[in-house]
Amino acid sequence: MNPVKPGETPRTPWIVGVSGASGTPYAAAVLRALLDAGESVDLVVSRASRLTLLDETGIAFRDAHWQDDLREWLARGADGKPSTFDVGIEGVRHWSAGDLAAGPSSGSYPAKGMIVVPASTACVAGVALGLSKDLLQRAASVTLKEGRKLVVAVRETPLNGQTLRHLVTLDDLGAAVVPASPGFYAGATHIQDLVDFVAGRVLDSAGVGHDLYRRWKGDLGAGFRTTD
Repeated sequence: MNPVKPGETPRTPWIVGVSGASGTPYAAAVLRALLDAGESVDLVVSRASRLTLLDETGIAFRDAHWQDDLREWLARGADGKPSTFDVGIEGVRHWSAGDLAAGPSSGSYPAKGMIVVPASTACVAGVALGLSKDLLQRAASVTLKEGRKLVVAVRETPLNGQTLRHLVTLDDLGAAVVPASPGFYAGATHIQDLVDFVAGRVLDSAGVGHDLYRRWKGDLGAGFRTTD
């Protein structure tokens, strides 16, 4: 369990927003790693992301049954196999995306920062323009105005000029922009390895410790040798 730092309460969570872009396995990997690191999590799952989650995993995420649905989601591997992971969700608090009176909508609500994974181009635009159309966008705007860490894991290709300008705006505002682009030097042998690489880079930007991928140490060919 991570120690309580000055200015934090016993429960000072990371806010995790899941938008409607493809890439729900990235969100699951980040959530599992945060919980494994002893972090508390406040979860916001957008309306659009629920459609993506249903399409990519067959799981219907419901506010009234979010605990059961979250357990099933986090237990599923990136290859779609159920019961791949054993994850406790006691550290998670769920907020409905339409609840603009929720805790994370206020700057006085204690939080370490926010991770948006995956981040759609619509979500990127909404946060860059300060639209706050739902709790996810509002919480991201609050994170920026309070000077807390915001990590945006954008998942789209190709990127047009408008989205690139929005990403530059977020960078100018202090957010960390992390494209969901897996690296191959860590010796990936499974789709989960590629997903975990992206999740690990997201957590690196947030300053959260993890062991999701093999870090580069300047040893050429080390990743290839681990696959033999």
